Amino acid sequence: MHTIKEIYEYRQMIASLVRKDLRGRYKGSVLGFLWTFVNPLLQLLVYSIVFSSIMRMANVDKYYLFLFVALIPWIFFSSSLTGGATSILANTNMITKIYFPREVLPISYVTSCFVNMLYSFIVVFIVVIISGIGVNPLSLLFLPLVMLVEYIFALGIALIVSAVNVYFRDLEHILGIITMAWMYFTPIIYGIDAIPEQWAFYFRLNPMCHIITAYRDILYFKSIPDVPALLATGGVSAVILIVGFAVFSKLKRRFAETV
Repeated sequence: MHTIKEIYEYRQMIASLVRKDLRGRYKGSVLGFLWTFVNPLLQLLVYSIVFSSIMRMANVDKYYLFLFVALIPWIFFSSSLTGGATSILANTNMITKIYFPREVLPISYVTSCFVNMLYSFIVVFIVVIISGIGVNPLSLLFLPLVMLVEYIFALGIALIVSAVNVYFRDLEHILGIITMAWMYFTPIIYGIDAIPEQWAFYFRLNPMCHIITAYRDILYFKSIPDVPALLATGGVSAVILIVGFAVFSKLKRRFAETV
């Protein structure tokens, strides 16, 4: 509770770091902040060509949309995981020179990625409407809940990897491989129905499986997501967040000496 209270007292610092990251993310580039929209669209184009045309997944109606509504949330999660891991080491000057709750750094980074995802969802809704599928207002009511569950899960993981990476710096490189493997074990480029029955249990142990499926239910199938599964995933995410704070709190004591 003391840590939470202290983080709340430094909320202005978090907001300032989020703004700094959003402004600096594409600083000096020609398109600037437009890369927030261009990047996911280019990834969508590549994946659509590869999996819809080359690998013959064209049997999925409007595959580009089927992929897009899952790809945007995945980009947020993977960015939080890989970028969050370096959030402490990237701010060594702040760590060694001034006092503030060290949790502020991974929180601000994940929040920045989350805001970036919210901007990207502008494009998602435009594509959903242009595609002719449209939206279901009732199912959309569950979208903030899905986003909250994913944010909590991403933040919990980011707290753990950012703290561990200070002492085990190979983790930064290992996470690239883990993230790639994690993506293929999450129903992003394929649907959850494509998972063989004998493997379904193991896939469902992956919280991102339920989160991505919920996004797709809401935005592609226009249906209410599996609420019990979503709430269970929310519970797991809350546990991961608590563990993340505990691990971070234990390891942050020697950050200044180690960085």
